[in-house]
Amino acid sequence: MNIAAKPPLTIRLCGPRGFCAGVDRAIQIVVLALKSYGAPVYVRHEIVHNRYVVEGLEAKGAVFVEELNEIPEEHRAQPVVFSAHGVPKSVPEDANSRNLFYLDATCPLVSKVHKQAMRHNRLGRHVVLIGHAGHPEVIGTMGQLPEGSVSLIETVEDADTYQPVDPDNLGYVTQTTLSVDDTAGVIARLQQRFPNLTAPAADSICYATTNRQEVVKQAAPGCDLFIIVGAPNSSNSKRLVEVALRAGATKSILVQRASELNWDEIGQISTLGLSAGASAPEVIVNEIIEAFRARFAAQVELAETVQENEHFLVNRELRNIELTAADMAFVNG
Repeated sequence: MNIAAKPPLTIRLCGPRGFCAGVDRAIQIVVLALKSYGAPVYVRHEIVHNRYVVEGLEAKGAVFVEELNEIPEEHRAQPVVFSAHGVPKSVPEDANSRNLFYLDATCPLVSKVHKQAMRHNRLGRHVVLIGHAGHPEVIGTMGQLPEGSVSLIETVEDADTYQPVDPDNLGYVTQTTLSVDDTAGVIARLQQRFPNLTAPAADSICYATTNRQEVVKQAAPGCDLFIIVGAPNSSNSKRLVEVALRAGATKSILVQRASELNWDEIGQISTLGLSAGASAPEVIVNEIIEAFRARFAAQVELAETVQENEHFLVNRELRNIELTAADMAFVNG
């Protein structure tokens, strides 16, 4: 297309966006395990909720399984990595019973929620977990405690109908990737009904979730379209779509790759918001920008609220293995 014929477009590129420290660490653990122990390295569940990342690791020699019994007998000396979402206590117990060598890639902020829930339980409180049923992180958190000691609350309506055995002895934690605003409403309703409800020692929703939502809120007003790069099973990515709409974007969509963009539906827009969920690689953000540049005279403006400098160390067994830019180029470009 002739440059002069391209319609103008402003792309509001959000910062921070994309990988958080926990996701980055989890991917590094798989890459380093492959360098250290050779292929195959088994991974229980998707290491993070992003198909592009999973396929990139598969190309390097990772094998993804849902349960440990899928690992063949002849490969039981190879490491198995637990995903960033965390696992119930029964999973490492199962690994030990099978004499498997495992590397836990649970995000340290998810582990913090596990500890908060266990502390409530240790102090005799029934644990109220605010989260989404069936999400791996919720399954992992509930699996830290004895059956029956955790109640899952998803919505304000759930909070309205919840009937605990001991209303004066409750403690809550939340899934790390929830909408800050939605969660505040659920907590407020629970606190209204149960004044003695005990909060966790620190906020459960992680800094990266909060940061990504805040910058989307700031960038969304006036956007004809807001694109969130992320997977349909990524909780934090889906929340960003909702946040963009609530904050004033005319339309918001979740996209995994540029090839999913429906240009007829997009039509003629003048302002595009763009961000990425915490498990979406930067190479796809760049791919989306280039797709718009091919059709629009696009100018990119950075909408940034804070800079993230968090870094989580990988497992002790892997810290002497060199990690190069080339090792991570498949996601970072």
